[in-house]
Amino acid sequence: MTLVKPHLDRAHVSELLAGMIRVRRFEDRCAELYTQEKIRGFLHLYDGQEAVAVGAIPVLEPQDRVVATYREHGHALARGVPMNRVMAEMFGKSGGASGGRGGSMHIFDAGHNFYGGNAIVGAGLPLATGLALADRMRGLPQATACFFGEGAVAEGAFHEALNLAALWSLPVLFVCENNGYAMGSALQRTESNTDIRAKAAAYGIAAVGVDGMDVVAVEAAARRAVAAIREEGRPQFLECLTYRFRAHSMFDAQLYRSRDEVEEWRRKGPIVRFQSWLTQNGLLHPDEISALESAIDLEIEEAVQFAEQSDWEPVESLCRHVVAEPRPTPPEAAPPTGKPEETTYRDAIRQAIREALQKDERVLLMGEDVGAYGGCYAVSKGLMEEFGPERVRDTPLSEAGFTGAGIGAALGGLLPIVEVMTVNFSLLALDQILNTAATLRHMSGGQFGVPLVIRMATGAGRQLAAQHSHSLEGWYAHIPGLRVLAPATLEDARGMLWTALQDPDPVLIFEHVLLYNRGGLLAADAGAVEIDRAAIRRPGRDLSLIAYGGSLWKALEAAERLARDGIEAEVIDLRTLRPLDEATIMESLARTRRAVVIDEAWRSGSLAAEVAARIGEQAFWRLDAPVARVCTAEVPIPYPKHLEDAALPQVDGIVSAARALLGKA
Repeated sequence: MTLVKPHLDRAHVSELLAGMIRVRRFEDRCAELYTQEKIRGFLHLYDGQEAVAVGAIPVLEPQDRVVATYREHGHALARGVPMNRVMAEMFGKSGGASGGRGGSMHIFDAGHNFYGGNAIVGAGLPLATGLALADRMRGLPQATACFFGEGAVAEGAFHEALNLAALWSLPVLFVCENNGYAMGSALQRTESNTDIRAKAAAYGIAAVGVDGMDVVAVEAAARRAVAAIREEGRPQFLECLTYRFRAHSMFDAQLYRSRDEVEEWRRKGPIVRFQSWLTQNGLLHPDEISALESAIDLEIEEAVQFAEQSDWEPVESLCRHVVAEPRPTPPEAAPPTGKPEETTYRDAIRQAIREALQKDERVLLMGEDVGAYGGCYAVSKGLMEEFGPERVRDTPLSEAGFTGAGIGAALGGLLPIVEVMTVNFSLLALDQILNTAATLRHMSGGQFGVPLVIRMATGAGRQLAAQHSHSLEGWYAHIPGLRVLAPATLEDARGMLWTALQDPDPVLIFEHVLLYNRGGLLAADAGAVEIDRAAIRRPGRDLSLIAYGGSLWKALEAAERLARDGIEAEVIDLRTLRPLDEATIMESLARTRRAVVIDEAWRSGSLAAEVAARIGEQAFWRLDAPVARVCTAEVPIPYPKHLEDAALPQVDGIVSAARALLGKA
């Protein structure tokens, strides 16, 4: 049980002072090493804010979790991450806390439940809510502490995360380190309401302010907040009024504040203030403080020596920690034995979600309108009634917030299925997908993976005009660390989801809007399918039609029409857009020697361009004709049906491109 009041005996006050001096002197040494170019990139020092980390973090239990910011060296040290590993990470050495992959802004330590710094302002807030959600759903008693600066208050992620935490009663301790300046902008110049506690209170979260330069006050406030979280299971908010004595980063010329202002704050700095109080009251003597400082200086020099002597990671291991290694064995794809039944693509996905929820209690579905409404495309209709609102969880319209929460929940041991209503809405969550889900394994040196599935509707053809008719899966297929799927058949719609949920890395599934109503026969016991290889949907000898998603069916129809003229087209369903199954493509081209790539994305920078480039690199001398592409016209998708049809790839265009390759146009 957390003690609500600090016990200020000699041992404890010595720990508090030593903790702050340790952070301060470590960072002073880092500043020197930066000028020597041994530490590179951005370096954001914690100088002046030590009382917050040292006062708050030791209050937590070892099983509690900590999410920090890019100014996280003090948090890491206060959490107990060994100083030598923190220093080696600053150097970028393999002996670092993140194996040298993260650097100053991305220090991770799974053994200490330290979920790292984050270079994106405010991005850790949704992550913390997801970690807390996982703990609450798994019945675990721990809390998550999330540190951020006052600049994050302007970010949407701040508001989305606080709303979710309050809405779902999550055990999160939000700690705002209000140092007065978001980079170079004073709070008064960027916020119409500078009362940050009021913003938290507006979401129904208990919020208090504390003097962030007073380590005892911070500890007392943190103890009360953590005790309340453990008792009530609801979030708490601390605003710690503090100040950074150094620049925002080592690149910062500090032209936005005066030296007098900095010196005034230095005179009431947390170390000066606490140390003076201790000596004046006889709690510590100057010689005891000198002994503390000497021990800390020795630890710092040993940490520098460790970093200097640590190895650089060899270039040969450049591509480690992008995805899990070795890859897990996929679920066994047992052939179905049940009688085929009439179903639809929509129902196949619903049944896949239902079976996942039945098979594994860690699985949950979350997203906008997935519960009571049944999903924008009725995919999840009836699932909330069957599994309850905890596991089929309606979220606010806050894509960054609930996607980030899904990432955090995955880190916390759940297997989330996050539904983003349409692909264009995913752009609101792109930061979380790109900068967190896709990169966390790499930045943490393989310590943390993100096993979640994100589903979204994609494509055009329903007269929804320019803002609801995107095909952006090729953008996501550009990002290392993600697996990108595009199921086109009933079997894949049913079977890919369970396989994806077994993957230790984030998987994005793109469901074409025109396929939801597509019907056909599917065995009632159809099971998992592989997600590593493309599929030959129709064999042929004269050319290869390469497609995926909704375009697959246009390619198959085009192949039927070509066959009437004696042209046998082989149709490849890519199925998995990242990683691409190059082997199947090249084997097909060894037979056909010609290729047409069909892609509903715009031609410039499309996935079709990537496929064509790889064919050119690997099969150029086998080709009898240049690779042809049939893509969407370079125009935002129009609303009128005839213009929408003209913009999109159609069967006639595929047939014409194929005939042109064969000289039969």
